Amino acid sequence: MVMVMGSAAQARSPLRMVSSAAAGCSTSYLAVPTSRHHLGRGYRRVSNLAARSSSLKVSFQGVHGAYSEQAAKKCYPDATLVPCPDFETTHQQVADQSVDRAVIPVENSLGGSIHVNYDLLMRYRLHVIGEVYHKVRHCLLANPGVDKSAIRRVQSHPQALAQCDGYLNDLNGGVVKEAVDDTAGAAQGISLDPKCRDVAALASSLAGELYGLDLLDRDCQDNDQNLTRFIVLSRDPQPIAEEAGVEYKTSIVFTAGDEPGDLFKALSVFALRDLDLTKIENRPIPAFIVDSMDSSELFQNLFYVDFKGSLREEACQNALRHLSEVSAFMRILGSYPADVF
Repeated sequence: MVMVMGSAAQARSPLRMVSSAAAGCSTSYLAVPTSRHHLGRGYRRVSNLAARSSSLKVSFQGVHGAYSEQAAKKCYPDATLVPCPDFETTHQQVADQSVDRAVIPVENSLGGSIHVNYDLLMRYRLHVIGEVYHKVRHCLLANPGVDKSAIRRVQSHPQALAQCDGYLNDLNGGVVKEAVDDTAGAAQGISLDPKCRDVAALASSLAGELYGLDLLDRDCQDNDQNLTRFIVLSRDPQPIAEEAGVEYKTSIVFTAGDEPGDLFKALSVFALRDLDLTKIENRPIPAFIVDSMDSSELFQNLFYVDFKGSLREEACQNALRHLSEVSAFMRILGSYPADVF
């Protein structure tokens, strides 16, 4: 290990160089160990996970037929897909080695960021090894033989209901919107009660097929540009492949100070090297960390940033070294091939 010394902020949270030669990489991975606020262990050494898709177990949130399952199939067509009741269980199963991967949503083009999954990235210390964009196409589903004109109530996830708000307001003069835990779960629940003749679900066409429901209407979303970005999580980072034409994205999280200009200094490390930021998200430091902080440090935020480039690139390595000098805490979440939508 080589210690890279710098400012007082860096001394509190030193930047380490972790060799990745064992994984066939010609450069080193940058890593940040735990800070004084117990923000987690250091970035782990790369291991080459060469398991084939058919031998993998992949978790997703929801029941079979969920959009998360469709995204997981895009990433791992032959894997065993494992449904989970909530996002925390999805992360937990990867952490305790019950499954190999998790595919979770982090943002939607209409609904914005899914904050709980950003917070869970801090709790479970998993690594982002990929991303996939999935187009959401909501369908109106009902029990066999039910006519569209009979629908008076529609059940789905709150975000799906919001994305179809205009459609639902026009449907039969306006229907009652009932929020449930997930879209496919709404379809499953209706299928279990054949007496439901005035209730429909908003879910995927796959959910309708799985639960034997009639498809009354498709593409019910008010905006066709409805994309959800999913990330792939693993216990271990993946080696960065040397493939021509493959663009990479790197995700990090860091804290900025509370003095004037501190956030500007942190973000300027990317501008100085012409690195393109694709995502900036700020979140309050999670409750499970706040308890270990004194009152003068409350209301500080974590900043999640995605930028174009891989950890192989000198500009990216230099930017992260620079960031470690102006930030008390910085952690690399992953460096992975960028998806194209």
